[in-house]
Amino acid sequence: MSQKNLQAKESLGFVGLGAIGLPIAANLLKAGFCLQVHTRSRLAETSKQLIGAQSCSTPEDAAKGCDILLICVSDEVAVETVLFGPSGAENSLADGTTVIDLSTISPSKARSFSARLAKRNIEYIDAPVTGGTEGAADGTLTIFIGANNASFKKISSVLKAIGSAFYTFETVGKGQEVKALNQILVAGSYAAVAEAIALGETLNLPMDKVLEALQKGAANSWALSNRSQSMLKDEYPLGFKLHLHHKDLSIALRTAEESDLKLPITSKVKELEEELINQGYKDEDVSVLKRSIKR
Repeated sequence: MSQKNLQAKESLGFVGLGAIGLPIAANLLKAGFCLQVHTRSRLAETSKQLIGAQSCSTPEDAAKGCDILLICVSDEVAVETVLFGPSGAENSLADGTTVIDLSTISPSKARSFSARLAKRNIEYIDAPVTGGTEGAADGTLTIFIGANNASFKKISSVLKAIGSAFYTFETVGKGQEVKALNQILVAGSYAAVAEAIALGETLNLPMDKVLEALQKGAANSWALSNRSQSMLKDEYPLGFKLHLHHKDLSIALRTAEESDLKLPITSKVKELEEELINQGYKDEDVSVLKRSIKR
């Protein structure tokens, strides 16, 4: 990181202003950070939420002069393009700066990006998030950090503006490995809630009362508390896009295969998601899994 006194607000670059990235960037701006933003479509750069941020035409421009660059994009191909593409951030990142990658990518790619940037004395930290659009908007994301406590301390003021729970896992790639576990649990819980609601509806149970009762016992989960009403109404406002979760499950299954481990439940949920994607639901919230349960 540069030799600026980082007790003052750091100058940040931010690339990726999607459903999760935009509210994260807005919270950084509210916290008083100087922000340079870029997103591939360019549209969200002029959002009312980002008044005061500097719009940049490329990742290279967004990274210019910043102490820390944050990336929040859809997959590892996008991360690689942001960092190392023709107008990539690597071209303008200064010696000693830090890259915080909030994206969900494979652990091996995270380690590869870290090694490439380390040659320029740039620290890359994988820091995938969970908490959905609600957590991004409220600044209450949980963040899995592939770095040690010393590295976390250097970036803590930034992360505390966007999250409320932080867990360090010592080395690059470990944050992504923990995120893979998170997405496996999300897959199982969403599918289980979908099946339970489908059976309850088939039995003509008073589902509002049933869901309230279930949330008081051992069956409760984040999916049950936050997505059961969507499934009941058959309406799926965006929290996390189905096709992105499907991509995350692919990473989790590939990671498991590398350790000769089979995950049959995760594999089945991935199949169900693939069917729904083929039916045109790729941009719906993951809770659209309810539509895979049919009589």
